[in-house]
Amino acid sequence: MFIQKIAIWLSLGSLTFASAIPPSAVVVERQAATTTLVPDGQCTNGPRTRSCWSNGFSIATDFDAKAPPAGKTVTYNLKITNTTVNPDENGPRPGMLINDQYPGPLIRASWGDTLIINVENKMQDNGTGIHWHGIRQLNTCQQDGVGGVTECPIAPGKTRTYVFKCTQFGTSWYHSHWSAQYGEGVLGTIIIDGPATANYDEDLGTVPLTDWYYQPAFELNEVAQHSQTGPPLPDNILVNGKMKNRNGGGQYFKMTVTKNKKYRIRLINTAVDNVFHVSMDGHPFTVITSDFVPIKPFVTDQLTLAIGQRYDVIINANQTSGNYWMRVGVGTQCGGNNILNAGLQIGAILHYADAPDAEPTTTGVTLSTACDDETNLVPFVPNTVPQSVVTDFNEELSLNNDPQVPENDYLFRWTIDGSTQIVDWNRPSLKVALDGSDDYGANANLYQIPTRDNWYLWHIANRSPIPIPHPIHLHGHDFYILGSGTGNWDGTTNGLTFQNPTRRDTATLPGGGYLLIAFPADNPGVWVMHCHIAWHASQGLSVQFLERKAEIAGAIGNIDEFNKGCGEWNEYWIPGNHPYNQTDSGL
Repeated sequence: MFIQKIAIWLSLGSLTFASAIPPSAVVVERQAATTTLVPDGQCTNGPRTRSCWSNGFSIATDFDAKAPPAGKTVTYNLKITNTTVNPDENGPRPGMLINDQYPGPLIRASWGDTLIINVENKMQDNGTGIHWHGIRQLNTCQQDGVGGVTECPIAPGKTRTYVFKCTQFGTSWYHSHWSAQYGEGVLGTIIIDGPATANYDEDLGTVPLTDWYYQPAFELNEVAQHSQTGPPLPDNILVNGKMKNRNGGGQYFKMTVTKNKKYRIRLINTAVDNVFHVSMDGHPFTVITSDFVPIKPFVTDQLTLAIGQRYDVIINANQTSGNYWMRVGVGTQCGGNNILNAGLQIGAILHYADAPDAEPTTTGVTLSTACDDETNLVPFVPNTVPQSVVTDFNEELSLNNDPQVPENDYLFRWTIDGSTQIVDWNRPSLKVALDGSDDYGANANLYQIPTRDNWYLWHIANRSPIPIPHPIHLHGHDFYILGSGTGNWDGTTNGLTFQNPTRRDTATLPGGGYLLIAFPADNPGVWVMHCHIAWHASQGLSVQFLERKAEIAGAIGNIDEFNKGCGEWNEYWIPGNHPYNQTDSGL
């Protein structure tokens, strides 16, 4: 196919993204998996054959190049309510929960299944919408769950039905994309069962890790937007919704294993503002997946997870029966947490079933304090990025922050090419595109990637005088990481990786450095790319890509649910009908 090269420089001082460059055409073939990696297509997935799936689909299948096997329909009902939350027994505070639990219900399906998820908004005075983090939403942009971009928010008292196919497999999470709402508790985890790159006996399920605040997230969001010293520190760290507090209350999350079995554990960083480091005393991790991408297994004694990132690991329960710490630490080089000075072991307990219940006395590795991504991530299914994406690069997209001044009540905003993104909940970008308009608003931060299957390069440069790292998450795609580092990219291919580069949906832009990512325009829609620090997303650190505008309507098909949702929201979000106004980006 003909692939055009488009290069965009996202320069982060505050964040800035550049415009497209007219490129020269090159011929590039996408590299599919070789047959030597394909296991017996007729074997059944099991403890000793995890590479298998069914009917010729296996761990060697390129799930972006080949449609998944036909599956079943799986339905979930989620109800979001105002309530109180008290996960570490420090004391209840106002919160918002899904089905009265924290984290929300696990959503589980299999590769190729169709998910139908009914989300009912029973909150007072809050819109909502659920984003299915990392789900590609191939030809289903209207199901991405981003108010002001791919939908109007779900109005109080109304229900939205999301329908999409599981074209990937692995581990992820879902969360509200309505302002800082997921910090109030509106999130849960996702498992899409499929093949794996290493064998294991049992699946211990998802282990979400998060920072926790004793003050409501919406209040803190307002503080963060007007702070001259940065957002407030979290008060605790939760592992699957549990942890002891500094006064000794609460409890640790416990995972129970049987000696001499191998277990899969699905680690997820669902935080608002913390990088985490994780290890298991006496039980090294065999890492098999990063985000939704199967990788060549490697062994490590600890892992770093930026916000939004996931790692599937396997441990071997081959130690002396007992209790072992799963240790969780914070990347203190870019953040902090008030629980760190409480004298508590932070984490969870790995408990052997034939051992007495007790807090562990084990020792382990010293956890890192850095905020850098893992680097030993080699996708199992190889793909190649054309080097031509770098040719003739001559544009910059620049990330920066607006200076705070008393006249503006010290309002803090991140900017991209001098603009902070602010969405219009009543007029989402997808509606503008479907109506055939080009008026996306003054703060849309919208960039077009128009040509089918062309590769696009995005150079994100952190130019901010506040040199902190940012976890950059892309909707609608995985991206290929060609390079990153401190300082400035020299604009050449020197040191970049084009043959089977790391591929994922969330990667860290280094403080005072750069990140080079590439992906082909193979999914028509409107897709957000944003920093996943919740405060930064609220402060406008995001852009949106309008991909193959002319093809969106034909790709996504039925938009009755989309239109119904916008009608209901527009009846609700009118002056005088709500007790507050939009004060942040809306994301």
